[in-house]
This record gives sequence, C-alpha cells and structure tokens, in this order.
Amino acid sequence: MANPNIVSVATILGGNAGWNLSNTLTTTLLTVTAEYILKINRIVCANVDGSSAADLDLFVDGMGSGTTGITTTGANATVYLAKTISVPADASLVVLDTPIYLMEGDILKGGASATGDLDLFISYETLID
Repeated sequence: MANPNIVSVATILGGNAGWNLSNTLTTTLLTVTAEYILKINRIVCANVDGSSAADLDLFVDGMGSGTTGITTTGANATVYLAKTISVPADASLVVLDTPIYLMEGDILKGGASATGDLDLFISYETLID
C-alpha cells in the first residue's frame, strides 16, 4: 500500500498524539507502518516553560519515492517541517495547518533545544488499506 487509492481505503481512523520533547533533536516520534498512510492535519508546538524560549526541530525521515506517475528528481530523503524555530516562553506555534501525507516507512522525528520545554500535538487520520 505504498501508494493507496485514498478514495477506496478499508478504514479511516482519526487520532491525536502528543509528546513532551527531549533535547535529542533526532528522536523518533512516529513511524508509518506498512499498509498504512498517515494524513497529518495539524501540528502545534507549545512552550510550557514560563521564562525561556526554546527551539523546535521537526522533520520527516525516509520519505517515500512519491506516488504512482510522479517522479521526484533530486528529492531528499530527509525534509524539515521546522528547523531551529524559536517558540517564546508560554506561547504556541502552529507548525502545520494544511494537511500532508506520510507514506509507509516515513518517520517523523524531532526535538527541542531544552528538555521538557516544548509540547508537540498532532491531529491526524490513519488510512488503512
């Protein structure tokens, strides 16, 4: 199902996930399993530290080869959604508010410049073949 027909999938399940990010900037947050596609609808990052800003890194690793009929020439396997973006103390940042798809094998990774300062929230739909 590396490239499913999203009109005729067997199941669509809505969900949310959240993390309190560590200062390991390459922490695996989620991995898309075989036979699944993940539609991420929204990503919000909140700085829960009351006095200090913290930086967010968030990227997709191992990106698939695209879809049937599309050839991605020179595409990178690792693509950042946010790179060293400062989130002020007691503030939130909308990282993504337009849906994107992660294909099977894609891995969402990220972290914060300071352990425990940033919470990451994702709203998504899982499409199962």
